[in-house]
Amino acid sequence: MRAIATVQQIRDAEQAWFDAHPGEDLMAEASAHVASTALQMVGDHARVLVVVGTGNNGGDGLFAARDLANAGCDVAVWCTGSRWHEAGRAAAEAAGCVFADAREAIEGLAEASLVIDAVLGIGGRAGLRGPVAEFARACADVGVPVLSVDLPSGLAADSVGARDTISFRATRTVTFGALKLCQLANPARPACGLVELAPIGLQIPSPRMWATELVDIAAHWPFPGVDSDKYSRGVVGLDTGSERYPGAGVLSTTGALFSGAGMIRFCGARRSAELVGAAMPSVTFGPGRVEAWVLGCGWGARDDAASVIAERLATGVPAVLDADALRDLPDTVPGNCLLTPHAGELARLLGRDRAEVEADPVAAARTAAAHYGATVLLKGSTQYVAEPSGRVTLAVEGPAWTAQAGSGDTLAGICGTLLAAGLSARWAGVLGASIQALTAAAKPGPYPPDALAHRMPGVLAKLAGRAAGARD
Repeated sequence: MRAIATVQQIRDAEQAWFDAHPGEDLMAEASAHVASTALQMVGDHARVLVVVGTGNNGGDGLFAARDLANAGCDVAVWCTGSRWHEAGRAAAEAAGCVFADAREAIEGLAEASLVIDAVLGIGGRAGLRGPVAEFARACADVGVPVLSVDLPSGLAADSVGARDTISFRATRTVTFGALKLCQLANPARPACGLVELAPIGLQIPSPRMWATELVDIAAHWPFPGVDSDKYSRGVVGLDTGSERYPGAGVLSTTGALFSGAGMIRFCGARRSAELVGAAMPSVTFGPGRVEAWVLGCGWGARDDAASVIAERLATGVPAVLDADALRDLPDTVPGNCLLTPHAGELARLLGRDRAEVEADPVAAARTAAAHYGATVLLKGSTQYVAEPSGRVTLAVEGPAWTAQAGSGDTLAGICGTLLAAGLSARWAGVLGASIQALTAAAKPGPYPPDALAHRMPGVLAKLAGRAAGARD
């Protein structure tokens, strides 16, 4: 997994580095990475326009400008403020960089091979204003490649961003110390382009946010072994669907089946049971052994919802609580359970507006996890798994094709399979959301959720091979 750091954590790590290395400077190391990446993008005789702000981010840009000029590039610099990093400017001037004003910078875009955005660093606020905003828009209009230093100016490091935020839209971003939330979470993420984490010696102690990688999925997925049987792989029980929404029972069962459940016991509505039996003959019906429950998908307005939830949870068996089950949650939920709301459902649970949840999904998911004492998988274009401890894990991102009715039902079934196999609620949420995303990415297109679930075994087989190779 990759750590995600807050601005304060980066500041603390920088101070710890300075304390351990008195008299040394991080700027030379950071600017060297910026210059190296720029040369990879455009070569050593390109025209480069470096736009710098007043702080250390601008200093990184000025020293990178020096390095690029020394490498043979034709470098122009626009200092956007009334002050600048003095040593950086002196170095850039000594290397032969030309300094421009705002008008000259915009006029020079047509001839530029690359723009380096070093205006605002991790301390910057969301949104650009004035001439810098005009310049950022002009970069997008011209289509010139942009390399951002640490993060695109106009984004706030600790924020997921907003769709109407004015910022640079980077082709690539060189970031330092650790990844930032804005580089991984939508809607900010696309503005960052390809993100490169440059090692400059910073250490982030005890990160509270993590980003999932492919290797994590391969390492933690409960692949069967030579001694596995249907019971050791886990029996998942589904009380899903209704006479009004019978398809939810089918979709949740499909997710459980094609993610590798050892055995499925369907205990949902009669109409759903008929459809499940016709489509999936390996599914069993009625009471019996269950090692994880999936509850709520397609229930609709169910009079006995609260009592059913209480009865299932009283057994101590972990459960995925989805959709309509979220309407009748008890005040606290066993810690082995997974709640799977989307933003609207989470807003209702917290008594907030949906816009408030979407503006700060990490805080909202953490609040719900702490309140209910259970893990929360907040579904959306970026998916967050929050634990009562406050740790948050971002699932692997998938294409927007999965934003359709029924995807959540299928995901609930996948998570149920993983809980039944003995995984923690955290890993059930992280792996469930990630495998659905990976499956959609492997075959992008408007596949309905059940058709997408049918493609999961192929993706899992490749992951199993990767896991076996890692063990060898």
